[in-house]
Amino acid sequence: MADPVRHDKTARQLRLLSDALDSGRLGPVRRLVNTLSPAEIGNLLESLPPGKRTVVWGLVDPEDDGEVLVHVGDEVREGLIADMDQDELVAAVEDLDIDDLADLVEDLPDTVIDQVLKSMDRENRERLEQVLSYDEDSAGRLMNPDVVTVRADTTVDVVLRYLRLRAELPDHTDHLYVVNRRHQLIGWVALQSLVTCDTHTTINALIDGDLTALSVDASAEEVARQFSDHDWISAPVVDENNILLGRVTIDDVVDIIREQAEHQALGAAGLDEDEDLFSPVWRAMRRRLVWLSINLCTAFLAAKVVGEFEGTIHQLVALAVLMPMVAGLGGNAGTQVLALMIRGLALGQVGASNIRTLLWKEVRVALLNGLLMGSVLGVVVLVWFHNIGLSLVIATALTLNMLFAATAGVLVPVTIKRFGYDPALGSGIFLTMVTDVMGFFTFLGLATLVLVG
Repeated sequence: MADPVRHDKTARQLRLLSDALDSGRLGPVRRLVNTLSPAEIGNLLESLPPGKRTVVWGLVDPEDDGEVLVHVGDEVREGLIADMDQDELVAAVEDLDIDDLADLVEDLPDTVIDQVLKSMDRENRERLEQVLSYDEDSAGRLMNPDVVTVRADTTVDVVLRYLRLRAELPDHTDHLYVVNRRHQLIGWVALQSLVTCDTHTTINALIDGDLTALSVDASAEEVARQFSDHDWISAPVVDENNILLGRVTIDDVVDIIREQAEHQALGAAGLDEDEDLFSPVWRAMRRRLVWLSINLCTAFLAAKVVGEFEGTIHQLVALAVLMPMVAGLGGNAGTQVLALMIRGLALGQVGASNIRTLLWKEVRVALLNGLLMGSVLGVVVLVWFHNIGLSLVIATALTLNMLFAATAGVLVPVTIKRFGYDPALGSGIFLTMVTDVMGFFTFLGLATLVLVG
């Protein structure tokens, strides 16, 4: 769900920035930009047209450049990187956490990657290579290999002295991980337990036995689901031999959830969530043309159905007035089901074991809504056109189309996923095809049989 407070804040900042830029006063722009977090700067940059974006990007504190690049979409990031020289890029990304650097590395020029790798020590270079070896949307790619581990046979006093010697902890550290000599995960110990218990206590006595670790191959969706189910701040990542590889933290999971929401909202219309709001006209046109072309083909199919009943429409002009209502109401009903299905598929709540039960439930809901809405529409048509036959036809057609819509809303995303494609991508277009074609066919077909034939 969108956050209205955040959106109002962004709109206010954007207005202040635009006014200052239009007046040519860069001092206030610099002060405003550098009071924001990297994520807020990234959001503002995505909200600016290319000319103003370039100016603001040049005013961002160089220490924040790397973090800002992490928080913008791929297309915007590509443009920002193009405005930086090699030394600026190296300085921006060389101090990033391993997981954040892994997100950026594929967008960086080869010369920059080589220089960054040379600047890293052997341990961090091996960690980066390890993270990059995993699939993009997996726990292995999301994890940060920088973890604090302890042995079970040490005392709290030893551990506390070790932590003081380190001087700092990785961000979002709420637990220390207990491992054996082979670096296999045994359990974890909460920091609050360490600072509240007797210093002579052994770590073994404090281990949380209720441990659930993430598999390195777990999908990003599964990671987000586990964090939601367990209210984690961080979670360990292990391989098939239970060797601790790293950890995923809540800030990465929030990004996953946000990206999933954007993907579901835009994917249903065939759009890419990483598309720049101000992308060049020709690039935006080419991306959208594919799905619009598919939509055009489905529109021709619907038009063909209507054309088959041209004679019926000529004899009863009221049909032309009423048939968009049948298709439109069916489309809205199908969209409601489609939204629930895409969410259920994303959360792993829909599968082969419950699809029939879900379909039967949605069909019954559609039947009841169809009968109710059809009755209301039938009465309105009767009062409007004084034709009881037309009233019965449109009530029946609407009920049938809502049944088709519910069936398509359940089966279209499931079918798309079964073929190995993203169910959020373009499902709405195929749903519209079903509701338009079947809506026109049932309405005009019944009208031909009952009113004309």
